[in-house]
Amino acid sequence: MSATPVRSPTLQRNKMKKDESFLGKLGGTLVRKKKAKEVSDLQDEGRNAINAPMSPSTIDIHPEDTLLEENEERTMIDPNSKEEAKFKELIKVLIDWINEVLVEERIIVKNLEEDFYDGQVLQKLLEKLAGRKLNVAEVTQSEIGQKQKLQTILDDVQEFLRPQGWAIRWNVDSIHGKNLVAILHLLVALAMHFRAPIRLPEHVSVQVVVVKKREGLLQTNHVTEELTTTTEMMMGKFGKNSHFKVAYYV
Repeated sequence: MSATPVRSPTLQRNKMKKDESFLGKLGGTLVRKKKAKEVSDLQDEGRNAINAPMSPSTIDIHPEDTLLEENEERTMIDPNSKEEAKFKELIKVLIDWINEVLVEERIIVKNLEEDFYDGQVLQKLLEKLAGRKLNVAEVTQSEIGQKQKLQTILDDVQEFLRPQGWAIRWNVDSIHGKNLVAILHLLVALAMHFRAPIRLPEHVSVQVVVVKKREGLLQTNHVTEELTTTTEMMMGKFGKNSHFKVAYYV
């Protein structure tokens, strides 16, 4: 009869460690897969809500656009609207105008969302248009600092526009959040108020999808945003006796 081999305690400990290591890795993998699935489910929920039958087209969404807090909302421009000739023309005319105004500052704007969200370019533009310095910090890196600076600048903008009763369709969060519709509303108002020597395309509208989280569910609403009417109507807000100069960047 052969003797039963005696296993070394060292070998037994090594086997136990390997088992524990395997179980640990397996557990970690399962946790990661669960978290990844939760994120994926949330993103799918957002896509399903946005791409529901009521949606006129497929919206290009980002993960952060679907991971919303309760009552938080995001807006996205319908891709078809972005491709419309008048919309593209409006953006081009505004960018060309801004770059001409700021030519002495050696500032070149290429993307409205990226270049205007922190208030830096907006500050320089308003100072040039108004012909005076604004009492704000020149450069700030923190989000809180950027929003404080932006709020001060937008308060100044509102002071300019209030006498003409121009509708304020932007705020700190929308501008800092790189909301293109809000930025365009702001720039159109400034161009009209300061008598910009440009001709904006008339009757420019965009389809906007508003996504809001309510009671844990994503809800969508489709609205039409009117960015410009007629030049006569927009200029009419400021009357015939406007005292603002035209050659502001000379």
